[in-house]
Amino acid sequence: MKLLVINPNISDDVTALIESEALRSASPDTELVVRTAGYGVEYIETRFESLIAAGAVAEIIAEHTRDDGVGRVDAVVVAAFGDPGMPALKELADVPVVGITEAALCAAALQGHRFSVIAISDRIRPWYLDCVERFGLGGRLASIRSINETLNAIGSVQQDFRETLLALSRQAVAEDGADVVILAGAPLAGLARELRGQIPVPVVDGISAGIRMAEALAGLQCGPHRAGAFAPPPVKARKGLSENLDAALAAAQTAANAAAPAK
Repeated sequence: MKLLVINPNISDDVTALIESEALRSASPDTELVVRTAGYGVEYIETRFESLIAAGAVAEIIAEHTRDDGVGRVDAVVVAAFGDPGMPALKELADVPVVGITEAALCAAALQGHRFSVIAISDRIRPWYLDCVERFGLGGRLASIRSINETLNAIGSVQQDFRETLLALSRQAVAEDGADVVILAGAPLAGLARELRGQIPVPVVDGISAGIRMAEALAGLQCGPHRAGAFAPPPVKARKGLSENLDAALAAAQTAANAAAPAK
């Protein structure tokens, strides 16, 4: 099995954290193709930054899901909390596309009734709340707690704020009633392993959840979207798209049309 793991921001330090946790989480026979967004911002903190990242992610997905077999993958993991481009990216690829937010929320929902999200900044909280509500889990959200200090560097958040993140997680349990804690965002990849046993409830890492769920979905071989809400966009005039994106979109539309019942 081959998984494409995409860092939607441009930070190579964060990509290294993603890759390390992905390698620890993946099954021994799973091959990982890890890529960093070709353009965008250092780390995604707002809805608009997520919008920018979505285009960069779509380009990488288009490159690795073409039918020519070169670099083709069995599933995709969008490795930024907030799932930039999701769920729209499911309309493009004919393999499962999993965001680490949806994976983490599903994992949390299976392990407890109420969960808390621990975030790296106050600014990011409104967007995260939107994401939780979009998945229909707003009623199970105990809290979103976040670091309210200036970050030194996105790649060193874990080291710089380890004790703060641990304290926020414990407060979420003791004061907010969280049954599960989600450490949100790729910059925190791997921290859940280190804090295991120091927080009195299950702690979910979005990267590991995304990898394991992508493997499961690829293994289930449920088939692609050819109709319904996530069918490829209808054929229409377009211009200015990259060669890869135009080809991927055309291939998806052709496959959907071929699967459509005769009229």
